[in-house]
Amino acid sequence: MGTTESGSNFPLALEGREALEAAGREGRTLTETERAVAQVEAYTPEEAERRLAEAEAQADTRPGSVAPMVINLGPQHPSTHGVLRLITELDGEVILDVHPVIGYLHTGIEKQCENKTWWQGITLVTRMDYLAPFFNIHAYTMGVERLLDLEIPPRAEYLRVMISELNRLTSHLVWLGTSGLELGAITVFFYCYRERDAALDLFEMISGERMNNRYFQVGGCADDMPPGFEQRLRDFIGRMPARIDEYEELLTHNPIWLERTKGIGVLPPDELLGLGVTGPPLRAAGVPLDLRKAQPYSGYEHFQFDVATGRNGDAYDRYLVRVREMRESVKIIGQCLDGMPEGPHIADDRKVVLPPRPELAHSMEALIHHFKLVSEGFKVPAGEVYSAVESPRGELGCYLVSDGGPKPRRCHMRDPSFVNLQALRPMCRGSYLADLIVMIGSMDNVMGGVDR
Repeated sequence: MGTTESGSNFPLALEGREALEAAGREGRTLTETERAVAQVEAYTPEEAERRLAEAEAQADTRPGSVAPMVINLGPQHPSTHGVLRLITELDGEVILDVHPVIGYLHTGIEKQCENKTWWQGITLVTRMDYLAPFFNIHAYTMGVERLLDLEIPPRAEYLRVMISELNRLTSHLVWLGTSGLELGAITVFFYCYRERDAALDLFEMISGERMNNRYFQVGGCADDMPPGFEQRLRDFIGRMPARIDEYEELLTHNPIWLERTKGIGVLPPDELLGLGVTGPPLRAAGVPLDLRKAQPYSGYEHFQFDVATGRNGDAYDRYLVRVREMRESVKIIGQCLDGMPEGPHIADDRKVVLPPRPELAHSMEALIHHFKLVSEGFKVPAGEVYSAVESPRGELGCYLVSDGGPKPRRCHMRDPSFVNLQALRPMCRGSYLADLIVMIGSMDNVMGGVDR
C-alpha cells in the first residue's frame, strides 16, 4: 500500500509507488510528471484507489509477463509540434494509450482581453494561433462589429479575404515544411520556407509587421494597399502554382512518404464529428464542411473556389487536402485583386474608428476623437455574439459578451487546435510509436491556440 500526500492509503502502480517513495525520501511533494504517472493527479484518492485496484486485478501476473511501459514524450518543441507533452503507454512499440498534457504555453489572453478595451484586445488575440494571426483578429473584429451593428465597406471585406487567404498559404507552408522535415524530406522544408518568406515580406509591406499583425481593425483594415503591393502580390501568386507542383513532385508519389502517411491516423467521420473536429482533418475524411461555403462571411459568397476533401481520413489525405487548399487560396487571391471594389478601406464612424492621421494636424475634433478612442476606447451595446471564421486548422470562433461598457464582459475563443487535439488519443491507440509524430503533425495543432 502507498500513502498519498493527504495521508490516506491506497494501492499504486509500480511506477507510482517508486515515485512516491522517492518523493518521501527527498522530503518533497510529487512533481506533475510523477502525479500523472501515479494516476493520482486527476482523481480523488477514492477514485484512484478504485481505478488502480481494477488495473491491478486485471494485470497479468504470470511468470514472464511484462507490464506496459510508460514513457514521457515532450514538451520539446521539434518533436511534438509545440510544447505538448504526451504520457504514452507502450507494449513494445505499440501504443496502448496516450495522455496529452497541455498548458505549458498558457498566456491568459482571454482574461487579459476582459481587462482591456475592445480596441486594445486586437493586439492580444493575434498572438494565440501565431501561425494564423489574421484569422484570430478576423473572428474577434467581426464579433465586435456585429455587436456595434457596424457596416463594413466592400473594399475592406475584399482586403480581409485577400490577406486571410495569403495567411492560409503561409500556415500550410509551415505545416508542409515541418511535416516533411520530420520524415527526412529536408528539401521540402527549404522550398516551403522560401515561399513563406516572400509572403511575410508582403505582410510587412501592407501591415508593417511580419507576424502578430494588427492589420484588421474594428470597421475594416488599418490601411489600403501601398504602392507596388498589388504587383508584388500578383507576381507571388503567379509563381505559386509551379512551386506547389514542386512540392507534389517531391512528396505525392514518393514511396517513403506514401509508406509513412497512407493508412496512418485513420478516424471515421462520425467519430470526428462527435469530437467536434473541423478543418482539414474532418474534410480529409470526406465531410465537406467549410465555413466559407456553409456560413459565408466577409463576402466569400462572391468567390469561386472548391472545398478540398479526401476519402480515407488518414495522414496522406490530410496532406492532399492542404495542398489543394493552397491552390484554391491562390485562386481566391487572384479574384480579390481582379474584383477589388473602389472605396474606403475602413468604415467612417469617428466614434469607433481612428480618424485619418493627416487630419490630426489641422482638426481639433479629429484630435479629440483620436485621444478618446486610444485612452478610453469605445462603448459597445450590451449583448452577446459568436462569430467564426474558417482558419487553416478549422472553425475558429470568438464568443463575446458586452455589458455596454468599453471592455468585454467575457471573451472566449473556440480554437480548432484545442478541439482537434481530442482526436489524437483515439487515433493513436494500437498504432506504432514511430507513427505518433506523423499523426501529431497531420493534425497541425498550434499550441499557442491550444493553451492561449
